[in-house]
Amino acid sequence: MISKKAIIKPPPKLTPLQKGSLGLLVLGIVCFSSWAVWGKKTTQVKTDNHKAVPVVVAQASRATIPLEIPSTGTVEAYSTVSIKSLVDGQLMGVYFQQGQQVKKGQLLFKIDPAPFQADLDRAIAQQVQAQAQVQQAIANLQQANDQVTQAKSTQVKDAAQARNADIEAKRYTHLFQQGAVTQEQAQQYRTSADAAEATVAADRSAIREAIASVGSAKANVQNAQANLKAAEAAVASARTQLAYTTIYAPIDGQTGSLQVNQGNLVKANDTSGLVVINQIHPTYISFSIPQQQLPELKKYMAQGKLEVDALIPNSSAPPIRGKLTFVDNTFDATTGTIQLKATFNNTQGQLSPGEFVDVVLKLAQLPNAIVVPSQALQTGQNGQYVYVVQPDRTVAARPVQVGDTVGNETVINRGLQPGEQVVTDGQFNLAPGVSVAIQSSNKSQ
Repeated sequence: MISKKAIIKPPPKLTPLQKGSLGLLVLGIVCFSSWAVWGKKTTQVKTDNHKAVPVVVAQASRATIPLEIPSTGTVEAYSTVSIKSLVDGQLMGVYFQQGQQVKKGQLLFKIDPAPFQADLDRAIAQQVQAQAQVQQAIANLQQANDQVTQAKSTQVKDAAQARNADIEAKRYTHLFQQGAVTQEQAQQYRTSADAAEATVAADRSAIREAIASVGSAKANVQNAQANLKAAEAAVASARTQLAYTTIYAPIDGQTGSLQVNQGNLVKANDTSGLVVINQIHPTYISFSIPQQQLPELKKYMAQGKLEVDALIPNSSAPPIRGKLTFVDNTFDATTGTIQLKATFNNTQGQLSPGEFVDVVLKLAQLPNAIVVPSQALQTGQNGQYVYVVQPDRTVAARPVQVGDTVGNETVINRGLQPGEQVVTDGQFNLAPGVSVAIQSSNKSQ
């Protein structure tokens, strides 16, 4: 039996033309494969780019925006008076209830007046006595003046008599020399003249003594008048001390806790006092702002009084309106803030001293401002921007210059026009050129 072997023929030899055709065929196959892969990837990218991202948008609009500075404040009494007794004594009466609103001049306390009334009566008696002494001293002065007048009158009369006596003495001396009269007669007239001259000298001495008495009487009058003034001062002091036994409210306000009950002894100027009155109509609210905001504050203060709203936390009541009335002259170095105070009428008594409130300082109104919801703002390496929805429903990253933020809205100073739509929710999945599907805010939540 003959076995047959398979005969394997060698491949035929290719001509140069056949070799070239085969190379082109291989190159074509490779290119087709590459084109197929690239086309599939390109199709996938286009498909991904056309998959719209759901977003929530809002429209940039014009609005009048209030420029405000929020803060937290503390209510302070407009004035606080600690009522103290100015005299020692027993507290006889209390004429108000603790926490009561009192009016200026209203009776609050009465201290036992009996000891002070006795002091006043004694001082008045001493004053009456001093007045009598003044009157007596004035009468003595008048008498001394009269004595001076009398002494001068007597001197005038005696001086006239002395002159006449001297003339007679001289005449009789001449007659004696002529032998018309005796020496005894002449000597008699000379003696009378000398006696008259001595009387005149005595009158001069009496005048000097009377004038000295007038000086002493004047001193007595002055002394008596000084005593009278002291007595009058004592009466005024005693009357004042008596008046201090009745204590009235010096201001309108609300009383605090009573420190001393009726019947107890009180001491003058006791540190604890009797009661404290806080004036709360009007009242202050004290708050602070950062020092960086002071220049802007001063700018708007120059245009007029600034309003301040106070809101009581956890209260549905409307804001209470007041006026900025005080700006401190020193910064707090520890906090970098400056203290301000606003005055509120507080006619309804909504604000109480020590209460914490939310404060809004109103600087001005910014008209026709372009605003967008604050959540539309994004921050990148080059600053803040927003995603703007373009007519073809793709988004563009638009850099913006922002202004003040009021509530949930931010002022856009540059970069947007009214009516443009900005993305407020869904920005995380966005990039420039990505298509978006606008959703309602309810669907996005």
